[in-house]
Amino acid sequence: MRNAAIEQGELLAGRESSLTVAWQWRDLVTLCKPRVVIVMLACALVGMALATPGIPPLASVVYGLAGIALCAGGAAAYNHVLDRRLDAMMVRTSRRPLATQRLPTHYALLWATGLSVLGFTLLLWQVNALTAWLTLASLVGYALIYTAFLKRATPQNIVIGGVAGAAPPLLGWTAVTGQLGAEPLLLLLIVFAWTPPHFWALAIHKRDEYAKAGVPMLPVTHGDAFTRLQVWLYGWLTVAVTLMPFVIGMSGMIYLVGVTALNARFMFWNWKVWRGRDEQAPINAFWFSIRYILGVFGVLLFDHYAVNWVM
Repeated sequence: MRNAAIEQGELLAGRESSLTVAWQWRDLVTLCKPRVVIVMLACALVGMALATPGIPPLASVVYGLAGIALCAGGAAAYNHVLDRRLDAMMVRTSRRPLATQRLPTHYALLWATGLSVLGFTLLLWQVNALTAWLTLASLVGYALIYTAFLKRATPQNIVIGGVAGAAPPLLGWTAVTGQLGAEPLLLLLIVFAWTPPHFWALAIHKRDEYAKAGVPMLPVTHGDAFTRLQVWLYGWLTVAVTLMPFVIGMSGMIYLVGVTALNARFMFWNWKVWRGRDEQAPINAFWFSIRYILGVFGVLLFDHYAVNWVM
């Protein structure tokens, strides 16, 4: 007859093992930055919808979003691997799985590679080669060029590396059409112009952490005042770019009215950042900018279908 203490110990060990596995899966999901991926997929879905007058083909939507999501998750996981030492030095990222060493680095590398290969293969097999290669280029641009080099090399890292992060609506368009054109490039340009004021607002709020970690973000290298001015100026650039869909006939009055209201609120927060009198303005501007970009694409989508239904 087995000793009761031994059986209890084995039971506890089994529970601990199950909890460890559960935590590892949760950490693997965390590596993918699911909230960021959801925003990217929303932008990609808008690109898909805008690419056709009616409802885009279901197969293109399902396989396209799945492939883009897998590659985006893989890129995010590579970002965790490359930034693990940096993440450990910053409060905002210090609890990430690799920063706390809860998850072995080689697990994360295998996970990132597996997701990336699977996503690329799915896009190449079920969608089209153009979307697959553009998605791979975005993955390399974000995970390697931006994270491994630009982030640590220049305060213009966000501007130069912004193209990779701006790709989702373009990828959505090409997933449906298999072609590039002025419209999808304009969608990319909107996200590209929006990225600096969005991220520099956060960088102002987290300036001391970036300085401690030795990352040459603009507030660290050029000071808060200069960065606040750049947020204000790039904000106006974003406003100008978001008006272009109306100018080129890609959208109508519904979009113009909606985006004007969004731009007014967007520039209100950028103005508060520029003035520098409210310490919470940068982080508030950052959070609003996420709702702003989703709102811009939402209004663009609503205008697109409203016009086509009327016609």
